[in-house]
Amino acid sequence: MTDLLDTQLHGDDAETRPSSAHPVVLRRDGVSLVIDTGGHDAGAHSRATLPTVLHWGADVGDLSPAAMLDLATALSRRSGEETVDASWQASILPGEGDAWAGRPGVQLRRDGVPLYPRWSNVEPVAAADGTTLTTIAHDPTNALKLTSTIAIEAGGVVTLTHSLERTHADARASSTLTVDWLEATLPVPKSVDHLTTFAGRWTREKVPSTSRMPRGSTVRQTRRGRGGHDAPNISIASVDAPRDRLGELWAVHLGWSADCTYRNDRLAEAVDLIGAGELLRAGEIELAPGTSYTTPTTYFGWSDAGLDGLSQRFHRFERARPSHPRAPRPLVLNTWEAVYFHHDPAFLHELAAIAADVGVERFVLDDGWFLGRRDDTRGLGDWFVDRDVWPDGLGPLAARVHELGMEFGLWFEPEMINLDSDLARAHPEWLLHAPDHFPTPEGISWRSQFVLDIAREDAYAYILDRLHRLVGELGIDFIKWDHNRDLVEATHDGRPGTHQQTRALYRLMAELKALHPGLEIESCSSGGARSDLGILSVADRVWASDSNDPVERQDIQRWTQLLLAPELVGGHVGPTTAHSSGRTTALSFRLATSLMGSAGFEWNIAECTPEERVVITRWAALYKELRHVIHTGTAVHADVRDPALRVVGAVSEDRSEAVYTIASIATLEDSLPERIRLHGLDTTADYRIRVRDEIGRTSHGFATPEWITAGDVTLPGSVLDSIGLQIPPLWPAQALVLHVTRA
Repeated sequence: MTDLLDTQLHGDDAETRPSSAHPVVLRRDGVSLVIDTGGHDAGAHSRATLPTVLHWGADVGDLSPAAMLDLATALSRRSGEETVDASWQASILPGEGDAWAGRPGVQLRRDGVPLYPRWSNVEPVAAADGTTLTTIAHDPTNALKLTSTIAIEAGGVVTLTHSLERTHADARASSTLTVDWLEATLPVPKSVDHLTTFAGRWTREKVPSTSRMPRGSTVRQTRRGRGGHDAPNISIASVDAPRDRLGELWAVHLGWSADCTYRNDRLAEAVDLIGAGELLRAGEIELAPGTSYTTPTTYFGWSDAGLDGLSQRFHRFERARPSHPRAPRPLVLNTWEAVYFHHDPAFLHELAAIAADVGVERFVLDDGWFLGRRDDTRGLGDWFVDRDVWPDGLGPLAARVHELGMEFGLWFEPEMINLDSDLARAHPEWLLHAPDHFPTPEGISWRSQFVLDIAREDAYAYILDRLHRLVGELGIDFIKWDHNRDLVEATHDGRPGTHQQTRALYRLMAELKALHPGLEIESCSSGGARSDLGILSVADRVWASDSNDPVERQDIQRWTQLLLAPELVGGHVGPTTAHSSGRTTALSFRLATSLMGSAGFEWNIAECTPEERVVITRWAALYKELRHVIHTGTAVHADVRDPALRVVGAVSEDRSEAVYTIASIATLEDSLPERIRLHGLDTTADYRIRVRDEIGRTSHGFATPEWITAGDVTLPGSVLDSIGLQIPPLWPAQALVLHVTRA
């Protein structure tokens, strides 16, 4: 493959670039990109156009150079030289000058006047392993340099980034060059006819919506300064409506934790595109000579096996990252719904002991421990232990937690500040706000808090120092990093500040972890309002939602895990009655729902009855027994007809073991429910299936199938995949946990 790529791009001499264009094929893990690396000749070392992706999807195999040239011919049209309608295809950065009538890939202005780049000296260079193509292009007239890198990563996930530099050669150095947007796109087939995107609200994140593919160029944007509970999250183009196990689809996700644009272009006379990019406010990015703007990474996923195939690709990519958490995901107890702001050191010592006794491995003290923090209106920014509440400091609690064999975690909201705080009184200039609207809070106060401008080096240094000192002094193993409000009129040095704020956040997390190797960070943002691959480049876990109602959590976790591997998604067992919905559910249903992620408790388990204590202790042992399958295996679901049913599974890589939960969130349509097929197993092997009753025995509606009464049954994987099991008529909010092992 290496020799083939060298021949395609460089001829027989790898140090020289030919004057003729050659297609390149990038291949990895069942996915390929066929890329036309340029247009007509423009000199011995140049191209006149940017590369064009002719195919993104199924692996086309090891094509010969002649076959690749013929493929490019087969996908092109004949037209007069240099005519505006000369192309059906779109380059990796389409523009009006390319006869592209959709949304341009880049929009620039010089002193407010639109600037249309003309790229020349285009130099595509493929990596020796055949998975990456980097292209450098120049616009000498406007003194611009564009570097674009497209790669197929582990799992077949495609990444695309652009970097635009205003070079020192710009003779108009005093002019203002503004980047309005710079976006990544890839083509999808004309057969695509449905678009799925996501929305939601607080405690109901990641709600999918599927519709017919809209015509023309359309965008979906967020303007919250963070992803938001209504973030698009991932956009999916599919042939017919997407299904769990069947169908072909193409998806895009932006790895960025702030404002974003998701786009799709369906034009009558050109290829269809999907893509995404950072949403920049007016004047947010202005380039001086010698400076550049680099886009967030855009991730593209293709699947010919429905939504599960897409998840499998993204999960493999995530697990291959060097930063991916490798240790078993600990069972957590977070104190928020146990005590809220009412911190009593004696009780929290007692709660820690109970937690260790039932099997908890990470004890996290939530909001309420720092200066003046008796409610959510004061104290943010004053990251010092409140001695009025904790007269001996947090050292004794941290030491006790470690003595009990657990990790110690602590809640922070480092990017936020209350006006009622010593920090705000000392440094009102550190607030990220529009100066003409301050200090009057109308229109910019949110949840009685403001945003700290950590793009300021002095504010950044203060926060880093406080966290660094506390992590070192207390031996903190884990930070729950919260972010409880949108950025409203965010202004840094007189200009929009969201971009710099987000980059500073990533740098802050990375620097803190570098200072404390082994420290883990959870991204929480009013729940799941910041749960993208950008934040997960520096964090180790996301909090999927502030709702621990298991009925809501069934869907929140399922759709969060469409993109993110289960071990990255925190899901806890809440109280009997959920504080976010008022719904009362059985302990068994809450335990089954939490099991299928990074599990824990958000509950005052000191109030448990002796019987409940026994159940949660058994369940904690079950989680530890099965988490190696859930957190390393392949996620599977079942295309069920009844809208009340939910089926979530994980199959070990060698297919020797699997865990499935079958749950109901409402009354089933039929008294005799449908059979549930267990996917992902080896169809040539036999499997033992048993119900794990560690979650507690519950009645199964008004009838129990004999295989459940018998305790276990052994069947071929082919039967489980094609016929399935007859489930009982579950009542609303009931669940079964099935453990399947190779016989």
